[in-house]
Amino acid sequence: MSETRETNEKRRGSRLWLLLIVALLVVVWYVGQERDDDQSAKRAVAADLDALGADPDDILVDLDDSADAADVAALEAEFAIDLVLVSDEADDEQLYRARVAPERRDALLAALEAKAIVDIAEPDAQVQLSPTEAFAAPAVDGAWADFPNDPKYQYQWHMDQIRMRQAWPLADGDGVTVAVIDTGVAHEDHEKFHLVEDLQGVEFVKPYDFVANRAHGNDDHGHGTHVAGTIAQSTHNGVGVAGIALKTKIMPLKVLSASGSGSVASIADAIHFAADEGAQVINMSLGGRFPSRILRKAVKYAYDKGVVVVCAAGNDGRGKVSYPAAYPGAFAVAATQYDETTTFYSNWGKEIAIAAPGGNTRVDQNGDGLPDGVLQNTITVGDPTHSDYYAFMGTSMASPHVAGVAALVVGEGVTDPAAVEKILRDSARTPSHGNTDAKRYGAGILDAEAAVKQARAGAGGWQLGLGLLMAGLIGFSVRKRGVGLGASYVGGAVFGASGLFFLPYILGGAASWPVVEMLSRGLPSWDLALLGPAGHGNPLFFSALIPLGLVATLAGSKRLRPLIAGLTVGVAGHLLFHAGVRLTDVQWVPDMLDSVWLAANAGLCGVLAHLTLRK
Repeated sequence: MSETRETNEKRRGSRLWLLLIVALLVVVWYVGQERDDDQSAKRAVAADLDALGADPDDILVDLDDSADAADVAALEAEFAIDLVLVSDEADDEQLYRARVAPERRDALLAALEAKAIVDIAEPDAQVQLSPTEAFAAPAVDGAWADFPNDPKYQYQWHMDQIRMRQAWPLADGDGVTVAVIDTGVAHEDHEKFHLVEDLQGVEFVKPYDFVANRAHGNDDHGHGTHVAGTIAQSTHNGVGVAGIALKTKIMPLKVLSASGSGSVASIADAIHFAADEGAQVINMSLGGRFPSRILRKAVKYAYDKGVVVVCAAGNDGRGKVSYPAAYPGAFAVAATQYDETTTFYSNWGKEIAIAAPGGNTRVDQNGDGLPDGVLQNTITVGDPTHSDYYAFMGTSMASPHVAGVAALVVGEGVTDPAAVEKILRDSARTPSHGNTDAKRYGAGILDAEAAVKQARAGAGGWQLGLGLLMAGLIGFSVRKRGVGLGASYVGGAVFGASGLFFLPYILGGAASWPVVEMLSRGLPSWDLALLGPAGHGNPLFFSALIPLGLVATLAGSKRLRPLIAGLTVGVAGHLLFHAGVRLTDVQWVPDMLDSVWLAANAGLCGVLAHLTLRK
């Protein structure tokens, strides 16, 4: 018998060592992949800098966060260069620019990268928007009787393609901030700039102009305002056209000039700014062929801070996705036209995550008399003192459709970017013609209604199930001791775990009322109604503190005791769901400890409920 036991122990020991070796190999492979990716980027930059759009005489130097003024001065003295912050907002990421003689550039970059204090040294590069083809929409008298009542909505076929009329009654993106990194946004009346009529009523926050290094971010081109319109144009106001996320805030960040050009440095700087200033979604309807490691690092920074980074795939009509869309952490969007085929200009490749309407102004497939572009209210291209309703085309127009729906999903309490992206992918639909080429469509065509429903109902159903399961287990254990339970216990469990999560689908347009928001969510997620999406994941709510307070103050009442116990065990189910499914980041708790925090507090709630019922 002892020999058999010894043999079994040896086998178990061998299996354990085998598992440890496999795990070690996986870790080594993953680190190697990261290193290979970085080396590939270096080789691509070194291969043909100028052909990729690199500046011949501007370099970027990204210093370690520990660098100080003395380190900067030492580098300037050693290499005879002047290091200047790329903007007044770049001091926290230690990003500098220097002008150098073209013949010195490559050798200087190599020498700088050899310095321990230098994280990345590379050329700056220019990004240029594709030429804009703009078509003004015909005048339309009167408003529609239906929702939305915007008179020119009849030309917005692209909103129907993503099923916005079905999604609007369910979610509005209230409290979510989307950063539009572009040519700026026409967001204020000014002697040189014009606030377009159908953006009046939209809330703008933290504007900044990274081209001129000043805090206003107005648009002098037209592209950025058009993009912002798709995301949040004033809707159901009897004027003009509609936007996707009715109550979303826009952060206008100008990185492209009046000619539509800008630098990698400004874009990277704006990404950092957006992530640090509270944007939950970033839209970048721009890109180029230069594989900047500084830009790649900025995308990762934003993603790691919980920002959904949505990017246009590019308009070259080639099988290579542009940067930054091709970087890890970016959500790359291809463009479709009215018949749901991808457009002639849309780039494709393995990085494509999803497809959305980008339009094609060279055709009128729906026969409405207006070329099939994406229609929004923006300034006249090149003339910021005038505006109209213009149809544009491009992956630039596809990307903000996804950013807008991402804002709706975030507004439903899904704040982890990986979870937002998974919902967008899982809810995407197959094109009407049946083509499912993943390199052109990614997961399929964006479906706003399905995404919002999945964000709310999918989580609510699981939370309710876990809450009722735990309520049943604890209820069974105390009933053996003669404790009576009833409807108040079960009702408390429902409201603690999920609330009446199906209410928005019954009440339609009333779904955004604060009372409905609270009744249709489990108690921990009441922070959405009280604090907004930016406050979601507050540890006061996502812990056992509120149940503990309820038990301490109300459990002395025999009549209230089952209700309080039910709420407490329901909260346990809600927290346990979030421990297993990363939808929300718990604020002020390190990411790696979120699940531990939630599971521990779920367990504490279970113990509290059990003790309350036994009292």
